Amino acid sequence: MHYIAVYCGSSKGNNPIYETEARKFARKLAQAGFGLVYGGGAVGIMGAVADEMLDCGAEVVGVIPNKLLEMEVGHNNLTKLHVVETMHQRKALMSEYASGFVALPGAVGTMEEFFEIIVLNQLNFINKPLAFYNINNFYNKLIDFLRHTFDEGFLWENTYRSLFFSDNSDEIVNFLKERIF
Repeated sequence: MHYIAVYCGSSKGNNPIYETEARKFARKLAQAGFGLVYGGGAVGIMGAVADEMLDCGAEVVGVIPNKLLEMEVGHNNLTKLHVVETMHQRKALMSEYASGFVALPGAVGTMEEFFEIIVLNQLNFINKPLAFYNINNFYNKLIDFLRHTFDEGFLWENTYRSLFFSDNSDEIVNFLKERIF
C-alpha cells in the first residue's frame, strides 16, 4: 500500500470550500489506490479527509501524540491509530509510512510538519514527492515567499523545483501517481 501523508488543519477554517475540496481530494486519492497517513484527529480538515477516505474504503493510518489524543479528539474508526509520546515520533512515523506528501490548508502545525519534510527531501534523507494543494488560493503568499527565497539565493534550486503547487486536485493526484507508481 502506498500512503500519502496529508498535513492540514485541525480546524475547518472560515470558508466551507476548504472542507469541500479536501473531501473531493480524499475521494480522488482513494480512487487512485492510495491510503492515507495523517495526524490522527477526528476534527477539522484532517478529520474530513480521514472520514472521506474511510467512506471510500481506503486504508487510513493515524499517528497522534498521547497529549493530543484528547485535545484533537482522536479518530476512533481508523484502519490503524498509532499513539506516540512526542511530535518528533509522530513526524518520523508518518514519514516512514508515506510515499508522498501533500499540504492542504492549515496553520503553523501544518507548515512546521510539511517544512520538515521539505528539508528532509532537500538533504536527501528521503526522496518523495511534495505538493501543496492551493485550495482557494490559500498558499499564494507562501508560493510568493518561496519564489522570493529562491530568487534571493537562499532556497536551493533542486528544492524549489521539487515542490509542486496546484489548485487542482486531479493535478495533485496525477503528480503523485506519476512519481510513485
